[in-house]
Amino acid sequence: MSSFVSPSHDLPEGTSFSWPSAGMAYGGDYSPEQWPEYVWKDDVALMREAGVNLVNLGVFSWGLIEVSDGKFEWGWLDRIMDMLDAGGIGVNLATPTAAPPVWLLQAHPEISTVDAHGVRVHQGGRLAWSPASRIFRQYALRMVEELAARYSSHPALRMWHVSNEIGNENGWTFDAETELDWQGWLRNKYGAIETLNAAWGTAFWGHHYTDFAQVIPPRHSRTQHNPGLLLDFDRFTSDSLLSHYLAEREVLRRVTPHIPVTTNFMVQRSPGAGFYRRWAEEVDVVANDHYTMGTDDRRAEELAFSADRVRGLAGGRPWLLIEHSTAAVNWQKVNRAKGPGEMARNTLSHIARGADGAMFFQWRQSTAGAEQFHSAMVPHAGADSQIFRDVVRLGEKLRTLAPVVGSRVEKAQIALLFDHDAIAALRSGAKPSDLIGDTDLPRAFHDAASANGFAVDVISPEDDLSGYRVILVPTLYLTTDAAAAAIASAVESGAHVLISYLSGIVNESNRVREGGYPGAFRELLGVHVDEFFPLVSGESVTVDDGSTGTFWSERVALRGAEAVSNFTDGPLAGLPARTTRAVGKGSASYLATRLEEADLRATVGEIASRAGVSPVARAGGELERVRRVHDDGRSYLFAINHTDAPVELDANGREMFTGDLVNGRISVPAFDVRVIEERI
Repeated sequence: MSSFVSPSHDLPEGTSFSWPSAGMAYGGDYSPEQWPEYVWKDDVALMREAGVNLVNLGVFSWGLIEVSDGKFEWGWLDRIMDMLDAGGIGVNLATPTAAPPVWLLQAHPEISTVDAHGVRVHQGGRLAWSPASRIFRQYALRMVEELAARYSSHPALRMWHVSNEIGNENGWTFDAETELDWQGWLRNKYGAIETLNAAWGTAFWGHHYTDFAQVIPPRHSRTQHNPGLLLDFDRFTSDSLLSHYLAEREVLRRVTPHIPVTTNFMVQRSPGAGFYRRWAEEVDVVANDHYTMGTDDRRAEELAFSADRVRGLAGGRPWLLIEHSTAAVNWQKVNRAKGPGEMARNTLSHIARGADGAMFFQWRQSTAGAEQFHSAMVPHAGADSQIFRDVVRLGEKLRTLAPVVGSRVEKAQIALLFDHDAIAALRSGAKPSDLIGDTDLPRAFHDAASANGFAVDVISPEDDLSGYRVILVPTLYLTTDAAAAAIASAVESGAHVLISYLSGIVNESNRVREGGYPGAFRELLGVHVDEFFPLVSGESVTVDDGSTGTFWSERVALRGAEAVSNFTDGPLAGLPARTTRAVGKGSASYLATRLEEADLRATVGEIASRAGVSPVARAGGELERVRRVHDDGRSYLFAINHTDAPVELDANGREMFTGDLVNGRISVPAFDVRVIEERI
C-alpha cells in the first residue's frame, strides 16, 4: 500500500499513514448485522469477485454492540472482522455514535436535538443527538474507547470513520445546553457585549443586549432574526459539531496512533452545517459523500463542481469518495435509476478530480428499515443483476487505474472562489431576491469554464491566488478586506478577474458595506452601483451584444471602468451590463446580470482566451476532461462522455482500459470513459 501525508493540525508536519487499500480503494458501507451469519460468507466471496478491498463497517451498530448500559457484546463484530481479514478486505471501522441506542435515548431523552419551535426529536431516526449534550458525549466517548481498545491491533483495521455525516439531521439544535455553549462561544469571540452589539447592529428593532446571557439561539420568531446573529449561529453550530469529532478523534489518537482518522463530509449542492474548510484541517484524509439528483438534467456538471470543491478543501491532495450510489436513492420525490454507464461515469469523474478511491452506500441492499429501497452494490435481485455485473466491471477498471493513486489533479489556470462564510451570509436574513440560490452562480461559472474545456480549481478566498490567469468570483456576498486585497494584488500581477453581482456586499459581521455596491470591489472594478433591480421569475433583459440576462440587474455607473456591453431594454436601458478595467498587468471585469448558459460560456471563454488559458485537451464536442499528474511527470488524461454520440479527443499515449495505443486522436464512445496514460 502507498502512503500519504496527513494535513491534520494535531499531528507533527509530515506525519504519514498507509493508504487504506492497495491501489484504488473500492467498496461500500457493509452492515452484516442486518443479515444472518450464513450470508456473510457469500458477501466476502462476492466482494472478492467485485474487487472490493475496503468496507465501511459498523456505522449504525452501537445498539448491537452495547446492548445495555455498559454491557458489550462483541462476538458478531469479532467474527466479521476476522472473515473480512481472511478475505483480504480492509476495514474502515466506524465509531457507531451516529445512532444512539434506544436504551440510551429512553434513559436520557435530553441528549436529543430540539428544533426552532422547541420540539424535541424522539427516537426512530438517526443522528438524534445534540453536540452540546454532556451526557451524550460521555456515553459516546466510552463507546469509542472500548471499540478502539478491542480492535487496535486487528490486522483488518485500516482507518477510523468517526460517526456518520455529522451535522446532517442534527445540524442545528436549540436546546438548553446549546444555548449555554452558544453564549460561551460569543464571549470568547467578542469579549465584551458592547462589541457584539456594534458588530450586529442590534440597535435595529431595539435588540440591544446588556449581557451575553440575554443572547439566545435564533428560535422561532414571527419576524426575521438579525443577519449577524444568524451568521454567527451558523459558525457556532459548525464549531460545536466539529468539537464532537475532535473529542472522538482524541480517544482514537491515544489508543491507535498508527491508524488514520476521518469523517464523511457532505459536499454536494448547497452547503450544510459544517464549514468544511476548518474541518479539513482536522482529518487525515478528506472523505466525502456525494449523491446526484435525478431531476437535475445537469447532474454530471453538479458532480464535477462538487468534486472540485472537495479537492480544494483537501488542498489538492488525494481524497476519498466514501459514499455514492450505484443507482437510485430512496429520499428524493422520484428516485430515478441511473442510465447506461452512469454509475461508472459518476465514479470515474470523482477519480478524475482527485479521489483515490470510491465507496458506495451500501454493499447489500437492505430488505427492511428506512432505506430498504436505496440501491446497493448487491441489489435485492442478488448477484444475477445488471447492477452487480456493472459493479464487477467497475472494480476491474479501478484495478487498472492503480498507477494513478497518489497523483494529483494538474493545477488549473482558472480559480473559482467559493466560501462557506459567504454562502451562510447570503442565506442569513432577507435579501433583495429569493430567486438567487446560494450556489446557483458559482455552479454556473464552473459549468461555463468546464464547457470550454478549461480546468477549474475551486478554492477559498484565503488560498494562494498566485499563478492563476483567471479568477472567477461569483456571488461572493461576504468578502473580507484581506480577500479583496488578495484579489486586487493578483490582478495587479496579471490575473484577469470576473466578479459578479452580489459580491463584496457585506463584511465579516454580515453588515452592508457603505458607499455603494459592490462594496469591497468598487475601487478594483471602477464601478458604482446605487440600486439593485432584481428581476421576477420569467422576466429577462436584453444586452446589446446579443446576450440575455435573467434574475438580476442593477444600476451601474462607470468610475474608471469601461462598458463592454449595455442593457437595451427595461428601466436600465443604455446602462452597463458588463464592464472591464485594466489594472496593472491584468484586468477586472464586472457582471451585473445573470447571463443565460451559452452567453456566460462565451463570456468566460472570451476572458480566458484573453488571459491565455488553454483547454485541458482539444475535443470535438462536449467532453469532460481532467488530467492527473505524478511528481515524476507521469500523467493521465481522463475523458468522460456524458452524451449519446462519440466525441473525438486529441491525445497521445496508451488507453488504460483497452490497452490501445493513441497517436494524436481517440474516439470516446457515447456514455463511456477513456483514460490515457500520456507519453512523457
